[in-house]
Amino acid sequence: MSNTQPENLPATAAAGDAQTPAAEVVDQREGMFGVRGTGDTSGFGGLRRQVALPGGTPKPYGSWFDGATERLESLVGDGAIEKVVVDRSELTLHVQRERLVEVCQHLRDDEALRFEFCSGVSGVHYPNETGRELHAVYHLMSMTHNRRIRLEVSAPDADPHIPSVVSVYPANDWHERETWDFFGIIFDGHPALTRIQMPDDWPGHPQRKDYPLGGIDVEYKGAVIPPPDTRRSYN
Repeated sequence: MSNTQPENLPATAAAGDAQTPAAEVVDQREGMFGVRGTGDTSGFGGLRRQVALPGGTPKPYGSWFDGATERLESLVGDGAIEKVVVDRSELTLHVQRERLVEVCQHLRDDEALRFEFCSGVSGVHYPNETGRELHAVYHLMSMTHNRRIRLEVSAPDADPHIPSVVSVYPANDWHERETWDFFGIIFDGHPALTRIQMPDDWPGHPQRKDYPLGGIDVEYKGAVIPPPDTRRSYN
């Protein structure tokens, strides 16, 4: 695979030269796993940490990032890219959800971009980021140019719809089903959006932050081990 710079995407400074984006605090995490109001068996019940999301990075971004983002912006126009984040020499584009499929189409097909491969989509739940509680994160790779890029799209809990990209990246069929299963993100246009890990009649989406830690009683040699959220709390 070639790691050379295409002529129409001029390199700038090194990717690490981009300014560190300002962080936006969206939550205060308690304990090791963010459990509230139930037993914490981790031994870290007194731990308090801020959950922060990086803000937008100002130009220049460095490396090939400037040329790639400018090329994409020229193809999709204003508004499709909400924010660009360069952090730890990685490029993340926050994309308007209504424009996601269009952005993916250009990233895959444009000769200067050629991100032919999507390794999947995963979900994230930020319950205190009002109006943007659910995030879908896509990891793309250009095998032509040996580059990687990340797309991030958000949706509110009240309207958890994001367009499916299966028409552009068919292998995402299974990954979108898994993200729906665990986070409740509805991928509009998916050919068969059904559960893939949990039983079809399972209530709720178990990787959301507001899903109970829970479990079932386990009997072992006559002793009953209660579910994690009913055990004693360690401080």
